Amino acid sequence: MDNENKITSSQAVADEKSIKRGYNKNYTVTDEYRNTLPDCQNAASNEIQGANVPILQVGISNFRLPLNILTKENETVSLETSVTGTVSHTADTKGINMSRIIRTFYTFKDRIFTLELLEEILLRYKEDHGSSRAHLKLGFSYPLLQKSLRSNLEGYQYYDVVFESILDDLDRCRKIIHFDYVYSSTCPCSTELSEHARETRQTFAVPHSQRSKARISAEIRPGFQVSIEDLNLHCLNALQTESQVMVKREDEQAFAELNGSYVKFVEDAARLLYEQLDADERIVDFQIACAHLESLHSHDAVSVINKGVNGGFKSEIDDFKSLIC
Repeated sequence: MDNENKITSSQAVADEKSIKRGYNKNYTVTDEYRNTLPDCQNAASNEIQGANVPILQVGISNFRLPLNILTKENETVSLETSVTGTVSHTADTKGINMSRIIRTFYTFKDRIFTLELLEEILLRYKEDHGSSRAHLKLGFSYPLLQKSLRSNLEGYQYYDVVFESILDDLDRCRKIIHFDYVYSSTCPCSTELSEHARETRQTFAVPHSQRSKARISAEIRPGFQVSIEDLNLHCLNALQTESQVMVKREDEQAFAELNGSYVKFVEDAARLLYEQLDADERIVDFQIACAHLESLHSHDAVSVINKGVNGGFKSEIDDFKSLIC
């Protein structure tokens, strides 16, 4: 080993011995010290790895906190909420300040959350990040007290809901509610075949029915409000056979009668929901996705329909498995 290498090695050992190990909980960060901290996210464009292109969405997904959600009766309920916040990003800067997505959102955490408030947050996102576009999704499980069919018992039904808001380059804001509704579907074909067996061969037969789910995505017309309760009522009026919470024997019998009165294929379910949503002038655009988790088959029956607004929702869904209930 030459003298230069000996000096370098000795200096490294000395530096290692001088490093303090242990966390100093009393250390206070000054502005002067903070200004010395490295910030590789805001590095120059020559530090970008890969193609120097814009990014349509970058941010944080699934940070959680309790939020106050407004009910139809103008009351509030505090619900654990999963938040995804993103902004667009230009080509010539390396990255965004990720923690600012959460910090900005937290300045609104004590407000009452509506679709209108989401637009206010997105405008702040664009300002804080210098972005041209911004996007927010708030996912939560919303409780509604539901009464049994005949015994007058009550129980809470929980509905998966997502508030979504999208702000474009011109500050035009789309406000969307995604609403999941679980119901029972009895097959019309199986019903007729069962009745045929009774009538022609005096053979007892039971038509197949199954737990099913509809996912409603409704874009709310600017200046109007649609509550979660409103969407729930649209689904109930269309399908009639919502799954039950509290049941006694008289309720189970009533549910069997209800299913016999409202038999439906998956195509029927989509069209019935279309009829309800299309009649609501507060809803400017919508998509409906239904899945009947067949008890006859080892596969599911699915359907998708949309209103057909130019540039709006399409008749497609990324993953039908997300409709499993």
